[in-house]
Amino acid sequence: MVIIDGEEIKRLREKAHLTQTELARLVGVSQAHIAKIEHNKVDPRLSTINKIIDVLKSKNDITCEEVMTKNVITIQSTRQVSEACRLMQNYGISQLPVVQKGKVVGVITESSIVKHIRRGIEKEKVLSVMEPPLPIINEKTKIDSIKPLLENYGAVLISDGNKIKGIVTKSDLFKLIGR
Repeated sequence: MVIIDGEEIKRLREKAHLTQTELARLVGVSQAHIAKIEHNKVDPRLSTINKIIDVLKSKNDITCEEVMTKNVITIQSTRQVSEACRLMQNYGISQLPVVQKGKVVGVITESSIVKHIRRGIEKEKVLSVMEPPLPIINEKTKIDSIKPLLENYGAVLISDGNKIKGIVTKSDLFKLIGR
């Protein structure tokens, strides 16, 4: 059981990267009141504590939209493998979503190219070496929800319903360290 005292509130506030003033504004109290709560100088109402916890919890629930890489680089399924390799090298990426008629139909990765490597592969169509598509999730999905997906896939595509808005890779999660 976690005891919510002033020190714990301060720890959570700092973890959320909020100042006392910002937290006070979001909760609807004064900065001085937050300072007194954090120093255990007042015994706040339960409703105030609940508001503080709700604000701090929402600040720590990071969504995919907040860490995703926008402007996803894709490749058409009918393009040559050599073009996919060139794109991956130029952009320093290890996978490309494959699209056909505006829809994601697969993914081509460094691993899928290596697995199919043979003489003349550079002239083959991406379609011949692609793998099944990456998972596609909503932009408001919490990061904690996609961690298991990233253990099995190189990335997760982020959608707003009809359109791919971004991609979250394992390296995108590094943005969260020290946050």
